[in-house]
Amino acid sequence: MAESGQPIFADALGEAVREPQQIPATLNTIYDLASLTKPLVTGLLCARLVEAGTLNLDAALGDYLPEFKLPDKSAITIRQLLTHTSGLPAWRPLYLLATDKDKVLAAIAEEPLAAHPGERVIYSDLGFILLGFTLQRLSGLDLSVLATKEIFTKLELTSTFFNPAEATRTGVAACENGNAYERDMCERDFPSRPQTKWRETVVWGEVHDGNAYFLGGAAGHAGLFSTAHETLRIANQFIAGQSELLSRDTCDLFRRNMTDGLNEARSFAWQLAATKDSTSGPSLPADAFGHTGFTGTSCWIDAEAQRVFILLTNRTHARALPFANINSVRREFHTLAVAALEDEPPGEFFF
Repeated sequence: MAESGQPIFADALGEAVREPQQIPATLNTIYDLASLTKPLVTGLLCARLVEAGTLNLDAALGDYLPEFKLPDKSAITIRQLLTHTSGLPAWRPLYLLATDKDKVLAAIAEEPLAAHPGERVIYSDLGFILLGFTLQRLSGLDLSVLATKEIFTKLELTSTFFNPAEATRTGVAACENGNAYERDMCERDFPSRPQTKWRETVVWGEVHDGNAYFLGGAAGHAGLFSTAHETLRIANQFIAGQSELLSRDTCDLFRRNMTDGLNEARSFAWQLAATKDSTSGPSLPADAFGHTGFTGTSCWIDAEAQRVFILLTNRTHARALPFANINSVRREFHTLAVAALEDEPPGEFFF
């Protein structure tokens, strides 16, 4: 946890890898952040383009990706993608629906909407995949190159990237043994689709998410790897007065409820603590914003108090299905962290 831009307390427990060897977790362990990619990379890059006037929040997606100038999708806006109100379905196995990654946009465009745009919040990987493609079209750069140029290099990050190099593998926390979770979903829900060649060894040092893997390891919804310390560096960019990459006015967007009256409180790329049963727990204010990752990661930010709470686990590793739901752990973590910050003076932090 951190306050006023500075780490207050951190610890590493357990093992980063149990199979095929045992490696203890440390404060330098690199984690597959999974869906934290959505706000920390895609959301941050979109915010920078909005601030620059290059991206219009209320413009139609089809203005940037002409493939979506379709009768049922022409009303989808960039804001709706960022707030998960586009009506796109939550997930589809694009590696079964497209023959290669160049066909992914067409595959998503062909998918029926699950709701009318703006009608309700449906948390959607597909929406952020489209935002990733939008960023690439606007910049002319691959998403990993753009993120490196606009975020990682500017913040002088050395352990944050897409597609970890083979040499860094022993410093990366391992994930699931193969693709059992996604394979089960595909065999259950898409039995008529030709099945792919599934990964059958421990997913270690490469992205866990199947769609991100299919897209080359870097996508708008998943693929980011980082340490706790460097995740904090990125998280600080969303706090007015601390951010080195965004203005105060832009940072206010992350605290603003853009889905008032709908089933979740969502801001620009983040969920708000005002959402019923959010993983923030009861101790964070309603305008705190956060996100979780399937691999077992989370980041919540109380911008008013300038506090950041980061929890990185590899809950899918060396565990049989179904994976443990750690949302209660996340809530308790935030409750204990807030109590510690309010009861004790800031201490020293070691990396």
